Amino acid sequence: MTDEVVTVDCATPSAEVAGLLARHSISGVPVMGEDDHVVRIVSASDLLSKHASTVGKMMSSPAVTVYAEQTVTEAARLMTRRGCERLPVVDDEERLVGMVTRRDLLGFFLRPDAEVELRIRDDVLSGVLRVQADAVQVHVLDGVVVLAGRLPHQDLIRTALALTSRTEGVVAVVNRISVQPDDTSSPRKPDAASWPT
Repeated sequence: MTDEVVTVDCATPSAEVAGLLARHSISGVPVMGEDDHVVRIVSASDLLSKHASTVGKMMSSPAVTVYAEQTVTEAARLMTRRGCERLPVVDDEERLVGMVTRRDLLGFFLRPDAEVELRIRDDVLSGVLRVQADAVQVHVLDGVVVLAGRLPHQDLIRTALALTSRTEGVVAVVNRISVQPDDTSSPRKPDAASWPT
């Protein structure tokens, strides 16, 4: 994370915010309230879409933040889930201590997709769950894993998803695994010739 963060408050004029973004080559700044608490993020797109004179007049929703002790993976998943480009980092008392951006997280997730895929196949599916090699297909793109195929029961699917999501380098998991139909569940009717007469 970056610990030298450019900030504004609710009374900061929009024009000043635009100047700060341009001067520091950044795309957004946290809006600070009392006691160094983050109340919102104002981005360049906010300035363009919400023509207001001050930051306070364009604020509409609370800031999405991450705690300093949370993992890089948790921060990346939060960004993906909430569609954020940047996250203010706060301490236990919700005070701003830094800022993390998608670019900051890239170093952690520069692990090749092929390596992540191999780990899921070998360590999770084959090593832990003893799943047959052709039962589940694994596709990875930019840390997003798609699992597709069939497994015997729902509990095994849930376990596969949970273990995959905890694999280092995984940002999100898309589940396309279905439960394999059990051919033995409906007994076969005897041939008519074998019925008693």
